[in-house]
Amino acid sequence: MSKPAKSQWDFGGLIIFLSLSLLAAEGRAESWRLIWSDEFNGPAGTGIDTNKWTAETGGNGWGNREWEFYTASPRNAALASNGCLEIVALKLPAHTFDASYGEGEYSSARLVTGKKFLVKYGRIEARIRIPAGQGLWSAFWMLGEDNAMGWPRCGEVDIMENVGKEPDTVLGSLHGPGYSGHNSLNTAFHLKNKERFADNFHVFAVEWEENEIRWYVDGQLYERRTPANLPAGEKWVFNKPFSLLLNLAVGGKWPGYPDQTTRFPAVMAVDYVRVYQR
Repeated sequence: MSKPAKSQWDFGGLIIFLSLSLLAAEGRAESWRLIWSDEFNGPAGTGIDTNKWTAETGGNGWGNREWEFYTASPRNAALASNGCLEIVALKLPAHTFDASYGEGEYSSARLVTGKKFLVKYGRIEARIRIPAGQGLWSAFWMLGEDNAMGWPRCGEVDIMENVGKEPDTVLGSLHGPGYSGHNSLNTAFHLKNKERFADNFHVFAVEWEENEIRWYVDGQLYERRTPANLPAGEKWVFNKPFSLLLNLAVGGKWPGYPDQTTRFPAVMAVDYVRVYQR
């Protein structure tokens, strides 16, 4: 049998490669089933869906010496005309509380699914545009349902964290007993060419399975963690249900504090939050 010309082999190989790629993509898409979401569609000014979220309230630093007071007001979290949820940090006194933290000037929102929705394993993603600015701290994250036992023993998964003074960088992190705070397991993802996360929406996600969590930005895998990554003798606390959280903090030991360059209102816009399982 005569050997086909090289160009014929190249063309045939390309067709096979494309066909296999399409099949693989279809297989990946079909492997996830949407089980919960909030698309944040509704009249502008509408508050959060209280069947899905609870607005946690309070100040006193939240363990990080933050300056904001979280409220349940639609001024701080409401649907916008562009079909997004806007979490808004305002330079506006919301409450009288401990001035030793520097609080009193700022209000914002912290939303949690709590006992309204818990998830164990799956693909958890959100499409978000985060604000830039000194002293701003945006986050999309998860806490173990047994958080009454105390942090970090309950476990924390940061799907996306950003400090506004680093507008091209987000972090994916794990916090647990023996590896929390400054000693957490974290990896940074950087945009190229001095792009800023504040300029466009991006999709932040984890794919979470038993004894493994993978982090993605816009579909790009940038980190994978398993129990083998833990400090010797420490416990993997991520094989149990977790709740979802969205918040925009102002100030704190890690991000620092607002200065004259920080613009308010600062807006974290969330297009959707979706949870898939196999």
